[in-house]
Amino acid sequence: MSQNQLDRTDRQILMELQRDGRLSNQELADRVSLSPSPCLRRVRRLEDEGYIERYVALVNPDKVGLKLLAYITVRLNKVFRASHSPVSDFARDVQDWPEVVECYAMSGDMDYLLRVQVEDLSQFSRFAMDTLMQHPAVIDMRSSFTLQRIKETTELSI
Repeated sequence: MSQNQLDRTDRQILMELQRDGRLSNQELADRVSLSPSPCLRRVRRLEDEGYIERYVALVNPDKVGLKLLAYITVRLNKVFRASHSPVSDFARDVQDWPEVVECYAMSGDMDYLLRVQVEDLSQFSRFAMDTLMQHPAVIDMRSSFTLQRIKETTELSI
């Protein structure tokens, strides 16, 4: 099913679940004007077809002591050795760095964009100097720190 094949009710279900993934099936059915059985079938179909990837709790980073949010652009040495690629090594290794909460391969001057959530500047410095800059593929990094959250959402406009 492509995005164009989603009907109005499917879109409503997705919007409601983005706002509150803990809705009971009955509450969801009421909000989208369906009876519970067809609503549950639609939700399961949306899950099976990959429209709904997973359900999570969004944790407030400030409440758990992760008050510093930084964005880092990274440039890699793309010289290929005989057995492997520095780019694939970096993509593999970043999976094990808990400070990195998002990582994207990018177009333009830099190769990757990292979103890093840490306690403070000291922890950021340790991560940047002892982990990121020590990676054999990394040749340059630039960091920016958030001063204020203006908008943050996980809801997609459907």
